[in-house]
Amino acid sequence: MESDALFTLGDPAAAPRAPAGFGGASAGVDGFDTVGADAPLPVRMRPANLDELVGQEHLLAPGSPLRQLVGGATPMSVILWGPPGCGKTTIAHLVARATDRRFVAMSALTAGVKDVRAVIETARRQRRSGGPPTVLFIDEVHRFSKTQQDSLLAAVEDRTVTLLAATTENPYFSVISPLLSRCVLLTLQPLTEDAVRGLLRRAVTDERGLGGAPTLAPEAEDHLVRLAGGDVRKALTALEAAAASATALGVDRIDLATAEQAVDVAAVRYDRAGDAHYDVTSAFIKSMRGSDVDAALHWLARMLVAGEDARFVARRLVIFASEDVGMADPSALSVATAAAHAVEYVGLPEAQLNLAQAVIHLATAPKSNSTTTAIGAAIGDVRAGRGGPVPRALRDAHYSGARGLGHGTGYRYPHDDQRGVVTQQYVPDDLVGTDYYRPTEHGAERAVAARLPLLRRIVRGRATPVADPPVGAGRGTTDATGVPADEGGADAARKGHQ
Repeated sequence: MESDALFTLGDPAAAPRAPAGFGGASAGVDGFDTVGADAPLPVRMRPANLDELVGQEHLLAPGSPLRQLVGGATPMSVILWGPPGCGKTTIAHLVARATDRRFVAMSALTAGVKDVRAVIETARRQRRSGGPPTVLFIDEVHRFSKTQQDSLLAAVEDRTVTLLAATTENPYFSVISPLLSRCVLLTLQPLTEDAVRGLLRRAVTDERGLGGAPTLAPEAEDHLVRLAGGDVRKALTALEAAAASATALGVDRIDLATAEQAVDVAAVRYDRAGDAHYDVTSAFIKSMRGSDVDAALHWLARMLVAGEDARFVARRLVIFASEDVGMADPSALSVATAAAHAVEYVGLPEAQLNLAQAVIHLATAPKSNSTTTAIGAAIGDVRAGRGGPVPRALRDAHYSGARGLGHGTGYRYPHDDQRGVVTQQYVPDDLVGTDYYRPTEHGAERAVAARLPLLRRIVRGRATPVADPPVGAGRGTTDATGVPADEGGADAARKGHQ
């Protein structure tokens, strides 16, 4: 079984375990392949003990769960959560080497329920016969389906196996709650630049690494540290490539040009299906909401460069237009919808211009969440059981017999009124007087905020009737309230609305 971790996973055979020397050929632990002299530099430089582990000081205090796990003092199941290259699988390797327990490693990329159950059954037989306890390491555990994760529950619960699982995804989303509750969650942090720099220097001089040939120029070191982005595996892989280039050129020093040639460009840290996806999306939305157009464009670029689906970005813009801009700039929804259409019609890379235009419009637009709060409050009342029958005047009166039931009786047609608004109850009895929409004073919504109280007073019967408009008042005129006047044709239109 292959893994993107710092070791290669082999078949979890029941081979007997033998002591392993670090970095050289050894009898492998169940599921681990041996480390040879031609192994990748990140594998050869794997820490030999917990004290060599760098960058996770918050987990290395005396008596900490991590030290207990590695030392085998307590058979607790653990989930290691952290970004790539922070040491999750290195910890698994240390557990395998430092305890007298049987250790089995598998990858969720290739293993299935059958493989898991086989390991559990073997562990159960050995436990009953007085054999050593079993530690089951599962790399990329978030790749397991719910059914596959369910197959672990009983064995973890009764400690038939001690589970050690590694994931780059947020376990609160990717690991089922029953399994998560049976484990201790240890969160690993990306390595700092100083930590990566120290590991690079160790790899250059250590006999397990480059053994001092070639050396690494300071500016080349800075370049590798910057490209790593906290991922030590990426840094060591780049160093190995640069060292190979220097050897091919017949030089004994890795300069900046050689490092740049060996490593063309840094991969953007963004997993479309993972935690970074949600973090970047959150930053994108919050930057637009905060009216920081430059930050919003950065996060947009981050998503596009990482290969995010442009349709996903467009959908977020359409949502944002109503959720955070709303009535403060009603045109925002049209702009966002047009950008979404452009993505479908034009496609990338050209559609990035349409997305950028929409982002600029939304980020710089006046903001109002009155639409969001209004529908949220209305839905809350409905779910709470508020809202009685439809008032009789508003019920459908088109079908035969409806009039006999009183449907439509007393309905007042707004266009019959010179203002286009009449006093009439539109809500169920228990919601009379309820205000859901509360406009702000931002942007175009300021005019709505001024007009709405007048509309509500008329509809709820609290307004003084307005005199007839002057003779000659035409279509589209307004009265003193700012409410549109009657536009005529009421009798014909009324028939279509009853």
